[in-house]
Amino acid sequence: GDLTLSGCCCLCAIPGLGSVLAAEENVDFRIHVENQTRARDDVSRKQLRLYQLYSRTSGKHIQVLGRRISARGEDGDKYAQLLVETDTFGSQVRIKGKETEFYLCMNRKGKLVGKPDGTSKECVFIEKVLENNYTALMSAKYSGWYVGFTKKGRPRKGPKTRENQQDVHFMKRYPKGQAELQKPFKYTTVTKRSRRIRPTHPG
Repeated sequence: GDLTLSGCCCLCAIPGLGSVLAAEENVDFRIHVENQTRARDDVSRKQLRLYQLYSRTSGKHIQVLGRRISARGEDGDKYAQLLVETDTFGSQVRIKGKETEFYLCMNRKGKLVGKPDGTSKECVFIEKVLENNYTALMSAKYSGWYVGFTKKGRPRKGPKTRENQQDVHFMKRYPKGQAELQKPFKYTTVTKRSRRIRPTHPG
């Protein structure tokens, strides 16, 4: 019988202590999680990239014009330059207009709007890379609703979008003259790739 006793937690013998410990543990755990989340935001787990999103249907780039969103921006247009914040824990992104500092968001009616504060889940999108190498942006809050534009560059309502529609297909492009500045963000630069290929294919 000694063996079973020695294996038992001696704290169990003190009445009520178990539940007190459990409660304290929960509080500590919650603080720990909050601290971790805060640390995660501060550390460079978030990556900021600057690029444009070229719309397959309008043939122009997404613009964040304050509260209004369109896809009529020319290459290099200041409103088409987007700061895209990516969390390395997944494919979730927040997209902010560099010029206006408004975030691209989708409200509960499925309408694309610009908001000055991007903390809401309405301003988080899930980036999907499609087979045709285009990117689609699905709302993190309203699953199945995508960022989409008509041929005239007008935003489509979320409920009317589907992943296979050209309206929701975008291509990432660096603004004119910005490609050089982007190098620290890129995991594989062209120079690295060609260097790797050279030894295996002489000449």
